[in-house]
Amino acid sequence: MDQTFEKRKKVILDFISDGFYVPMKIKEIATVLQIPREQREELRMVLDALVEEGSVSLSRRGKYSRQEEERLRGIFRANIRGFGFVTPEEEGEDVYIAEENIGGAFQGDAVECVITGRPGGRRREGRIVRILSHSVVHVVGLYEKSRSFGFVRPDDQRVLRDIYVPEGKEMGAMTGHKVVVELTSYGGEHTKPEGRVVEILGHVNDPGTDILSIVKDMGIPSEFPEKVLNQAVRVGKEVSEADCAGRKDLRDWTMVTIDGEDARDLDDAVSLTKEGENYRLGVHIADVANYVQEGSALDREAFERGTSVYLADRVIPMLPHRLSNGICSLNAGEDRLALSCIMTVSPSGEILSHEIAETVIRVDKRMSYNGVAAVLAAHGEDGQYADYREYVPMLLLMKELSDCVRERRGRRGAISFDFPETKVCLDEKGRPTEIKPYERNDASKIIEDFMLMANETVAEEYFWREIPFLYRSHEVPDREKIRALSAFINNFGCHIHVQNEVRPGEIQRVLNQVAGTPEEAMISRLALRSMKQARYTTENQGHFGLAARYYTHFTSPIRRYPDLQIHRIIKENIRGRLNGDRIAHYEEILPKAAAQSSDRERRAEEAEREVVKMKKAEYMRGRLGEEYEGVISGVTKWGVYVELPNTVEGLVHVSDMRGDHYEFSEQAYELVGVHTGETYRLGQTVRVRVTGADKLQKTVDFEIVSEERRGRQQDCPGGE
Repeated sequence: MDQTFEKRKKVILDFISDGFYVPMKIKEIATVLQIPREQREELRMVLDALVEEGSVSLSRRGKYSRQEEERLRGIFRANIRGFGFVTPEEEGEDVYIAEENIGGAFQGDAVECVITGRPGGRRREGRIVRILSHSVVHVVGLYEKSRSFGFVRPDDQRVLRDIYVPEGKEMGAMTGHKVVVELTSYGGEHTKPEGRVVEILGHVNDPGTDILSIVKDMGIPSEFPEKVLNQAVRVGKEVSEADCAGRKDLRDWTMVTIDGEDARDLDDAVSLTKEGENYRLGVHIADVANYVQEGSALDREAFERGTSVYLADRVIPMLPHRLSNGICSLNAGEDRLALSCIMTVSPSGEILSHEIAETVIRVDKRMSYNGVAAVLAAHGEDGQYADYREYVPMLLLMKELSDCVRERRGRRGAISFDFPETKVCLDEKGRPTEIKPYERNDASKIIEDFMLMANETVAEEYFWREIPFLYRSHEVPDREKIRALSAFINNFGCHIHVQNEVRPGEIQRVLNQVAGTPEEAMISRLALRSMKQARYTTENQGHFGLAARYYTHFTSPIRRYPDLQIHRIIKENIRGRLNGDRIAHYEEILPKAAAQSSDRERRAEEAEREVVKMKKAEYMRGRLGEEYEGVISGVTKWGVYVELPNTVEGLVHVSDMRGDHYEFSEQAYELVGVHTGETYRLGQTVRVRVTGADKLQKTVDFEIVSEERRGRQQDCPGGE
């Protein structure tokens, strides 16, 4: 045994793997390998190292044996730095795959991997041993010609290698074209993937090509098949008296739609009156299920899309415009078929009774959020929205009821995350002219409150009817995550009480406590990240964030498939057609609908996020060298993230933090200067200068401008 320690380990491991069929004590191993007695302590050290790595197991009786090989299947997710992770099919933590252990796997592949250990007790590590199937068929990227061939540089940074395109397979693409390439080979450890161009999206500098590239890369269909469009034309006929038969006629009720100025698919209208001391609130939703029959071409396309996608320069609808902007849109002055939830509400905001009915309605007035907010701000006095005058009493009543139900929801512990969304303003060429926060106003809050009431009411009724249904579930967060959050916010004088269960009211109490402080946004984000994602389920699990025992999505069937699906169930129930066969049918199809809808929702959210990040980077690319005040929104070992008032976030890399060497304090989420003690922490206000912006990678880079340095620059306008 005169080899190095690592060589000794390999000799022992080879022996264990090849011929170590029964557990042996160290004396027996030494005998088989003819290791002298004086070297047995070294043998013990080698074996103990192998046990720690997970290659060998040690029994209570002191016998060493081969560790059974643990294999699992999952989806490979590549990282732009070369390594990746396998997300297991079954629940469990991801498995880290080092670059040398990827085995030629491609982003999104279904793979089988072997667990190789858990170094230092950390995350599991593994090696991919088999590729089961490929999920990525098309890749979007920038085409570049090179002599007799070409190649595509993928937009998705997780596709780690360029795609080789042989001569004659480029479809006429030229350098600078954004293209869709169909993979014909996924390559290997030493060969590039290969493919052929199947679509040219446009030149990289053409307006809209950048966003279309993201849409195509996400696999979001942007065009409807001809069969679907033809069917939309056939079913999209005007409402006839025959259509109204058997429906509750509400055409003489005063009702309005309140939406954004540029909204086209108006799927909800509201009405409100007062009867004695109680309110009669009507939430009237477009009866899309009347036009989109289950199993039709329209239905199959809607199921595939799952949701409408709202991007900076376009909307990709779930249903063709003929329906979404036509017969299913609750346009003012036109008869429309609806599914209405009519609620009697007490002065304290409690729903006393309700009726869910198939109705025919006629909206009296289309209103905008800004217009209604202006009327409410003026307390109903005449202003620039004089055409709202006759509806002012109803609008003021809506504000009154909204305040009541919002306060009631707050008392039960609902969490209110009031993050400003990003508003991206583009010019006619698709270039960003302004990035700003999009704040909700009183009008949008009113509609949100009324929609929540309808969603909860419908969910509760159908839960107690004990029939198959789709729910919007937001599960209770893991206690360990909340405890970790509580330990961190303790640095700011806050604490979350966690006993047998986590209560949403506790989190809202903390949010109220930090409201108006510099760390408000940071603590709100950390609280949000500590929670689970809401999803669609066939079992009612309640909605933690809303502190609601019952919740569903009922109010947007034009743009969300789950809403459309439960409208069908409600209509069948109202008509008395929900017999045993139909119940069995829904029990079979609803799990697929829930999974598909959750998946498509995630895809849409990712596309929307990626477009906004890209446009932010493009916007900041024209502002290199400019300085801004910002707040540190994230701290990592590689630097700090700073968010500007316009919602743009950029990274100050540690390599750009001059004057000291900074180390990361994981417990306090701080970067601390080793020599100066200067500290950068979450919520801290800093001044930064824009040093870089990459539209393709969707990143913005900052550097921190010290007071001393700024003072020198002000004294010497020409620079240092």
